Amino acid sequence: MQLTIVKCSLAASGYNIRTLPVATPNEVLTMSPTAKQPPVKPSTVAAGAEFPALEGDHWIEPLRDGTRVLIRPLRESDRGLEETFIRELSPEARRYRFLGDFKAPSKQLLDQLMHVDYVHDMAFVALAHDNGRLREVGISRYASTRDGKQCECAVTVADDWRNRGLAVMLMQHLVDVARKHKFTRIFSVDDTTNEPMRELAHFLGFTCESNPDDPKTVVYSLSL
Repeated sequence: MQLTIVKCSLAASGYNIRTLPVATPNEVLTMSPTAKQPPVKPSTVAAGAEFPALEGDHWIEPLRDGTRVLIRPLRESDRGLEETFIRELSPEARRYRFLGDFKAPSKQLLDQLMHVDYVHDMAFVALAHDNGRLREVGISRYASTRDGKQCECAVTVADDWRNRGLAVMLMQHLVDVARKHKFTRIFSVDDTTNEPMRELAHFLGFTCESNPDDPKTVVYSLSL
């Protein structure tokens, strides 16, 4: 399979992506990369000692368990964090994300994942201090299709950070930016056995249909 985006589309259950509650079912996932910086949205929580000297677009948001995470657009300087994040995913999580098996990301894959222009390709990273180190704990992405009207998306949360509402939070930011840039549809292609992704997509309102090109995958999509 192509190492592009892990997909996740949202439509049928009637949720408005902008007003989704933080509570969410099991969180997983898979994806693909790349956008202009969205306007600054002030954080509702002061940065404090956890994330000092923050600049640019960012949000410091509490998860369901009260843990705070920093969410901001992916930067080139995050390359090491992204590589470690992928390495530390469980084999199943990596397979669901990339629809393939490997232990460590190649330089080519990392180059692709780190390529964001903040319009056609966008990524939001979630960061947290965990056992004394700054760690990437989740990421959402989209990459535009060739016609520039649709985008393929994906969201992945670290195995030990699931079930806290982080996947929904990351998708909210991603869908907001996709709407801002006038995409008409956001979609994701996922393994048919990826039950957490199925639950998340349904929760977010994505429709689901079989993939005529690959019976082992399904396509989740949301009209924007």
